[in-house]
Amino acid sequence: MNQILTRLGIPPEVQAFFHAEELIFDYGSDTEHFSLDFHRVPTTPNLYIAGAEAAKELVLTSSVMEGIAFLALSAHHYPNLSDLAVIAIGNLPYQGQLDYISAGWQKRKITLVFGKDILGRLTDIRIATGIRNKKVRLAQLHGMINIEYNHILYRFPLESFSLNKFEKAAALRSGIRTCKPKQFETYLDQLKYDAKQ
Repeated sequence: MNQILTRLGIPPEVQAFFHAEELIFDYGSDTEHFSLDFHRVPTTPNLYIAGAEAAKELVLTSSVMEGIAFLALSAHHYPNLSDLAVIAIGNLPYQGQLDYISAGWQKRKITLVFGKDILGRLTDIRIATGIRNKKVRLAQLHGMINIEYNHILYRFPLESFSLNKFEKAAALRSGIRTCKPKQFETYLDQLKYDAKQ
């Protein structure tokens, strides 16, 4: 077990699931590094995968540490980790990553765990549509988010758009859900705050 993760309250079974003896996570061509003083997440076309490819449910995150924090704070929803896989994509979703997930994980229950900020909500839309082989163009202009889908432009206020609102407006059903922490931008922020209390 890792001392830092134990100090943050990460259960041993979650640490074992991610093979988190050291807080350096290999994405293939790059690595994610975490300590209490810094967190470096790579921008890479490769993925970090924890769990079995035959898992019934897939959780997608931007970083391994966000996946660890999410599972630590949501452990009651996942009593059997062998039914789960977690994929971290890094800072930016690449089309090759989405194609890989679409080809191999399409029929799984998929949960997106990205931040509550604008970038996290845009990532939700980009990944959900990419996995379902739908093309969108995203842009921010004059305090609005513009989403072009099927040659139709959808506009949403910057502060209140979400994957759910986009899907309702565009009559799109991806079947992909999102999870956001209630009080913090990310689950990792919440975990670090809880550990200080």
